[in-house]
Amino acid sequence: MNDFAFSVLDVVAEPYAAAPQLTARLRIEERTGRRIHAIALHCQVRIEPQRRHYDEAEQSGLVALFGGRDRWTDTLKPFQWMSCDTTVQGFSGATEVDLALPCTYDFDVIGSRYLHALGAGSVPLALMFSGTVFTRGSKGFGVEQVPWDCEARHPMPVDVWRRMVAAHYPNTGWIRLDHEVLARFADFRARRGLIGWDETVQALLAEHDEVVP
Repeated sequence: MNDFAFSVLDVVAEPYAAAPQLTARLRIEERTGRRIHAIALHCQVRIEPQRRHYDEAEQSGLVALFGGRDRWTDTLKPFQWMSCDTTVQGFSGATEVDLALPCTYDFDVIGSRYLHALGAGSVPLALMFSGTVFTRGSKGFGVEQVPWDCEARHPMPVDVWRRMVAAHYPNTGWIRLDHEVLARFADFRARRGLIGWDETVQALLAEHDEVVP
């Protein structure tokens, strides 16, 4: 039976990726001395919000996710951010491998809403590993599972995520809208002769401000 130890050496933003992506540099140790031919590795990345402090501005930004500060004992729980996969090439002893972490700036995703509310400090990540290990067996290759308790924690600086977002969405963000709502936006823009979506939203907000004192 294999004995693995996983650790996260670093998490960086990929500046030239076609879509927003972070990359986690993993170190994998096999402590029994057996030769590993390959690992089909699966990872669940969780955020553990209870493992950091929040200032007043951050607490205000997190009300929509976790409620008021008085409720955090019950609501501030780990949640899954993403799932990802990679293939680890053969090694003995230890190896390092990159794990791609595809990201989104969609505010309907709880991870994006949480990260956007943070001002500074770090994001407490927990990476939970599973998958299939291919080794040398008594009759050819042996197949085993990555032990269920393999995991690693890493405090990712908030600034790493912010740099990634800024590279792909400079000074912008986006939200998903129902097709019917989007069609009404488009109709409003066409009737007013507006050019961009920013102008369209600003015109709607201005009308709202005139109605509501």
